[in-house]
Amino acid sequence: MKKVLLILCLLGSTSVFSQQSRLWDDFVAAKKNGTESILPDFSYAGYHRGEKAIPVVSHKVYNVLDYGAKPNDCKSDCKALRKAIAAAEKNGSGIIFFPKGRYYFNTKKDSRKPIIVKGSNIVFRGEGSGENGSELFMENPMPAKNPKQMWTSPPMFKFMGNGDGSKLANVKGTAGRGTFSVELDNTSKIKIGEWVILKVKNPDPNFVAEELSPCCASEKWTNITQKGVYVSEYHQVKNVEGNAIVFEEPIMRAVDGKYNWAIFNYGHFEEVGVENLAFVGNWKEKFVHHKSWLHDGGYKLLHFSRLANSWVRNCRFTDVNGAFHPSLCANVTVQNCVITGNPGHSAISASASTRVLIAKIDDQSSQWHAPGVAGASIGTVLWRVKYTDKTSFETHASQPRASLFDCIEGGFFLGRGGGARHNLPNHLRDLVLWNYKETDGPEENFEFWSSKTWFWKIVPPIVVGFHGAGTTFKEDQIQELESLGTPVKPESLYESQLEFRLGKLPSWVLELKKK
Repeated sequence: MKKVLLILCLLGSTSVFSQQSRLWDDFVAAKKNGTESILPDFSYAGYHRGEKAIPVVSHKVYNVLDYGAKPNDCKSDCKALRKAIAAAEKNGSGIIFFPKGRYYFNTKKDSRKPIIVKGSNIVFRGEGSGENGSELFMENPMPAKNPKQMWTSPPMFKFMGNGDGSKLANVKGTAGRGTFSVELDNTSKIKIGEWVILKVKNPDPNFVAEELSPCCASEKWTNITQKGVYVSEYHQVKNVEGNAIVFEEPIMRAVDGKYNWAIFNYGHFEEVGVENLAFVGNWKEKFVHHKSWLHDGGYKLLHFSRLANSWVRNCRFTDVNGAFHPSLCANVTVQNCVITGNPGHSAISASASTRVLIAKIDDQSSQWHAPGVAGASIGTVLWRVKYTDKTSFETHASQPRASLFDCIEGGFFLGRGGGARHNLPNHLRDLVLWNYKETDGPEENFEFWSSKTWFWKIVPPIVVGFHGAGTTFKEDQIQELESLGTPVKPESLYESQLEFRLGKLPSWVLELKKK
């Protein structure tokens, strides 16, 4: 009997004392009955909605050595890389290959301009992100376009989509969260298989009140009160049925045509990847939040903009102010990456994007803002992400919605959300914390809508299986609080929702969990 008790103690609460979540049962029942569940469906996040593994592509290879790059010689490799990129763009696809060694960028002799990539089917590939792998070294910071606007330093490497963003149709009627179609005034410009934007921007006071309920806006929150409620969801068109279009993915925020929702074209590129590389900055100072443009963004390494079904995997980010940020993107996956070195401003966050999957990330550097969300992001999933007890998750205002922090391990405390006062609140409806393991000290009656400061305002979230330190919450500020102090089953909401939808868990998920 003593041996049994010892085994139970060693196994811990996660596997022994967890119980089936009632919210999970509600989700399953709602799916079977065709009704709206309390929990959003996050299973469509990531590359090709999680239905496919990220491929190992076999495009034509453009070796940077063939274009004049010489690793480890302390001389700029910018010109060589730009030539290789131009060749791949002209070809319509390509692998920009970096053999082992350190490549130098933004040296004293360079123009202080980012390396820009435009095109589908272009992949940066190295020979590993370890010490003996392929390293892209940013020697000097990128100056801010406006030093008073500390966020305006451009990234070193930027992959960009472009194209038409014109209006295609107006939305009529209503569509509930979790449904797949909207009725339009005209479907003549809608094509099956293409990507579109379901969008609204409206300052109607009733709309603002609905969006913030049960909370109330401050007059200083001009982003939402004057410019309006802003929702931008990227969807792929599955079908056109009369005056309605059917999406491949569920709608993440309920739609009401009276607020002037519309469908726009989504100009973008697809199947872009970055893999097996180390991105290293030269950030060596002690970080001070908002001290200067140098501290906030001088060494931002990698950025995606207007890309769909693309990825970053198996990469290391060292001595950076900003690691990786996808913005205006759809179904991007960033997985199996590590952040090391001197602490800086931000880690990895989905900004104004739809259904980004941030998976198996380890922020060892304690960036001021740990992995999270910003801008009008929606449907973001952070899955099995780790960071230290010295930092906490990012919810960086400007109207993020429907974010899942799933099986997270790290610090949890007020103040790391981010965002200027005029862009508040930090997060809107459907923030879900699922089996979050807190590793710093406990807090009593933690507030999501802080009464102590102006810079921490989160519309009541859903908190399930929060455990680790003994933190308690002010319960009237939470939409749903279940199993506080003890993890629940299923362990991962994202995995279980994906398995429920597809009938089995994809092999890529099982393989990634082992890493």
